Amino acid sequence: MSAEKKKKSGFTLIITLIFFAAIALGVFKVFGPNSSRDRFIYVHTGADYAQVLASLKEGGYLFDALSFDLVAKALQLPEHIHPGKYEVKRGMSNFELVKKLRNGRQVPVKLVINKLRTENDFIALLSTNLEIDSAALRDLMHNPTYLADFDVDTNTALCAVIPDSYEFYWNTTADKAFRKIQKNYSRFWTAQRKEEAKALGYTPNEVMTIASIVDEETNKQDDKPNIASVYLNRLQKGMKLQADPTVKYAIGDFTIRRITGEMLKTASPYNTYQNTGLPPGPICTPSASSIDAVLQAPKTKYIFFCAKDDLSGASVFAATDEEHLKNARLYQKALNERGIH
Repeated sequence: MSAEKKKKSGFTLIITLIFFAAIALGVFKVFGPNSSRDRFIYVHTGADYAQVLASLKEGGYLFDALSFDLVAKALQLPEHIHPGKYEVKRGMSNFELVKKLRNGRQVPVKLVINKLRTENDFIALLSTNLEIDSAALRDLMHNPTYLADFDVDTNTALCAVIPDSYEFYWNTTADKAFRKIQKNYSRFWTAQRKEEAKALGYTPNEVMTIASIVDEETNKQDDKPNIASVYLNRLQKGMKLQADPTVKYAIGDFTIRRITGEMLKTASPYNTYQNTGLPPGPICTPSASSIDAVLQAPKTKYIFFCAKDDLSGASVFAATDEEHLKNARLYQKALNERGIH
């Protein structure tokens, strides 16, 4: 082979190698790893591609933002932006990430709702974990017309919230979130539970209001049915409930350990020492066990109870003033001896 041909052959080989190297690099940029760590990216409602790209850059999601941008535009991501919460895994390729964002394959938010005491607690929980605007949710909970569709009002709105595990998409609206939570309430209130409530002479929301007081009175599952019977008996007799947790709710301080005489004078429709009958709504979102404790409360003659003097959290019950005063004195003595105020 002549020198000229060898030169041309070598040049062709170099061009071929460069060509395949370019292809390999291109393939690597599309399908090779480009995400830096495991984390989530949140695409807000109304965000455009420029904002998404800026979030990826500024958040340190990518090793190479330029290659991501090229792949994203080639796959028309700018025209297909979907709000939501997306999982970005370490080593994810541009192709995988772009495809996930383009198709709107967001991950659901798992939200556990336990005991909530106030409307503010509920609003804070949802607006912290979801894109929901707190003001929008507050407006719904103050809208009598909206709430009437769910058989609740501005006082009983939290009756619609059954403590449970829920799944939402991050960009769920306030309306859709409340509707999903209320559907769980509807499932919970089976025909049997409704019949049990009717037999007691109360609506489901009234049962939940009673249950909320029971729930605040004790964590002892064994005591809940008897505590429920106390309040049902007092209601039947037209007696004031005189429930300490309602005083804490009226004051707005749930850390109080000992209710004083001055606290009992607190002016509030929720203070059951001052008002006869049920408060306007629940003082917390009661657990299913507390609701069922009310629905299936045993028939007793108890109209009093107080904490045991061993300060174990358990309760002791009484049917007469004399019995109750004896129990109460023992409990107060125990508190004084331990310096609990």
